[in-house]
Amino acid sequence: MSLFKSGNPTLAENKFRSTTITTITDENAMTIKGTLNKFGFMLLMLMGSAFYSWKEADNAGANVMPMILGGAIGGLVIAIVLMFKKEWAPFLAPLYALLEGLFIGAVSSFFNQAYPGIVMQAVGLTFSVGIGMYFLYAMRIIRATEKFKSVLITATVGIALFYFAIMILRMFSVNIDETMPFVNGGGMFGIGFSLVIVAIAALNLILDFDMIEQGAEMGAPKYMEWYGAFGLMVTFVWLYLEILRLLSKFSSRN
Repeated sequence: MSLFKSGNPTLAENKFRSTTITTITDENAMTIKGTLNKFGFMLLMLMGSAFYSWKEADNAGANVMPMILGGAIGGLVIAIVLMFKKEWAPFLAPLYALLEGLFIGAVSSFFNQAYPGIVMQAVGLTFSVGIGMYFLYAMRIIRATEKFKSVLITATVGIALFYFAIMILRMFSVNIDETMPFVNGGGMFGIGFSLVIVAIAALNLILDFDMIEQGAEMGAPKYMEWYGAFGLMVTFVWLYLEILRLLSKFSSRN
């Protein structure tokens, strides 16, 4: 059975394997350090654009919907393109970080206006979970076994399909808060639902770390560092948004 399966579709086995057909030297091969450095660079870019859109959202007269929609749709388009054109990662991965920053910054501002201080809590928890997952993976406390991968992939795909279904229902003016109150509600079922989603998002980091490590061991080309960093950021953005939603549910109960 294959050792390369990830719940993150941007970090699939064939993405790494198809890049190792030609001979790669140590100088132009993917490394874990290089991938993490590029992830850090992308994180700074995301924070920069997020700070800009946050300030715009704080301006009562500013229209931030173009930034929200442009960031969300643009980021999705780039993610889809990179799934098929991974060699474009050195150029598109930083652009993805900038677009996601525009989306996250404006959304975070709205959450913070409703629940002051919630964003800093979400940021702190996201980094804490990320560091914790890396420690658990590095110490092999949690191993990316075949069973672990298959269960997590199934759960992640299920969540993606569920969210897609909600989006379709909203397009047909279905009131989600009435039909499925646990999605956004602050009740026990709502909080429990968000806790499960956060846990699955966090565990996806284990798969991402494993994919990056395996890619480095296989001697993938240097540009795959950008691709690996991009895949890791996809999961971090998802984790942050889910933690933000969870904290907002707790805050709404007060």
